[in-house]
Amino acid sequence: MQKSNLMTEGAPWRHIIRFAAPVLAGSLLQQLYNTVDAIIVGNFTGEAALSAVGTTGSFAFLFLAIALGFSAGNGVVVAQHYGAGDEVQVRKTASSGILFLMILGAIFALLGIAVARPAYTYIVNVPESYLDMTLQYFRIYAIGLIFQYGYNIFSSILRAVGDSRATLYFLLIASVLNIALDLLFVAVFRWGVAGAAIATVIAQAASFAAAWLYMTRQYPIFRFKLSEYRWSGPHIRSTVTVGMPISLQLIIVSVGLTLIQRAVNGFGQAMTASFTVGNRIEMYLNLPCNAFQTTLATYTGQNIGANRMDRVKLGVRQTIVISCICTLLISGAVWLLSENIITLFGLSDQAAVYCLDHLRTVAFINIILSLYIPLFGVFQGSNHSGFPAIVATGALTTRVLVTYLFKDSAFLGYRMIWWNGLFGFGLGFIISWSYYLSGRWQRNASVR
Repeated sequence: MQKSNLMTEGAPWRHIIRFAAPVLAGSLLQQLYNTVDAIIVGNFTGEAALSAVGTTGSFAFLFLAIALGFSAGNGVVVAQHYGAGDEVQVRKTASSGILFLMILGAIFALLGIAVARPAYTYIVNVPESYLDMTLQYFRIYAIGLIFQYGYNIFSSILRAVGDSRATLYFLLIASVLNIALDLLFVAVFRWGVAGAAIATVIAQAASFAAAWLYMTRQYPIFRFKLSEYRWSGPHIRSTVTVGMPISLQLIIVSVGLTLIQRAVNGFGQAMTASFTVGNRIEMYLNLPCNAFQTTLATYTGQNIGANRMDRVKLGVRQTIVISCICTLLISGAVWLLSENIITLFGLSDQAAVYCLDHLRTVAFINIILSLYIPLFGVFQGSNHSGFPAIVATGALTTRVLVTYLFKDSAFLGYRMIWWNGLFGFGLGFIISWSYYLSGRWQRNASVR
């Protein structure tokens, strides 16, 4: 079995940067094409269409959370077996994970189409003025869930064996294709939000195909015969055991953001359009901590498989420092360039005022995330993936509570929609570091 991608020897920070750099670059590409998508929709179809596309995001993330969680869970188990040198279990865990995720993708694609109207009407509370556009966009987007689920399991397996660079190539393909098709379908053909959704689905299908081709051609260990895609109870259970808490964490995030989106929609179209842009830019601030979370999950899993707990602790200290420095640099850029950024999206004057306040606030607040989110990767890689769900529940509950308690008050008012992170992230920081420093995450840290 190929061993060149193991992260159990040498300086931890070198492995961490080498692994995280492609993950970070890939996530950056993904955010760039999401940003370009919003710029094109905002400039060529108007603020109502931009609001429609933006308001789909929090509920759509609920479906993606399942893919991210279970694929990450499968990747952790694969990483542990890979670190232990057990090729048989690597193959069985990977093949069962692929089958499981593809079935889930098909189920949730159909479910998404079925529940779109009641969800966006009654839960998200989308205004009637752009409800039809919201439903049109989301239903087309939901068709592509099967490709997203497939892409995520392939990427997680590749990251589990230390190959994070490949995902950068897949996302580059998807980004370029999505931007080109956005310009064609929205700017030239004038298909509106439907064109933006179709472009996204085609780009997702392309990244899915590229990931499968690369994985099977580059790694003989993952060249499965059709008969090897079996429903293996023990291996599915391992994936679910590790992946369910990760999914739950992300589902909690989605539910919390959906409730915040509902509050946003109550302030009118200008606020919704502003929040769409603000969220797109806020994602850039979160790229480093999310990339280092992914990195530490694989790093921790491999080192636990090799019985090198000492390296895990050293890697954590180095990763937190790197994560904070990267976030500070991005935050500084967002603060300085926020006015220039806002002009790209074709917002109305009132929406631009909201957005400027939003961006400059989160550029300060989101630095807190860089100091504790990478720890989630340690908990996931050490079979304590349920703990991040507890942290997420506390943080999101706090954010939602302070938003609804103070959004109509003299205390910050509507600004609580972006200031809520100070309270939620602050709580998350305290809980995460308390648990890590207690050492309880090291219990039951063994290969599944």
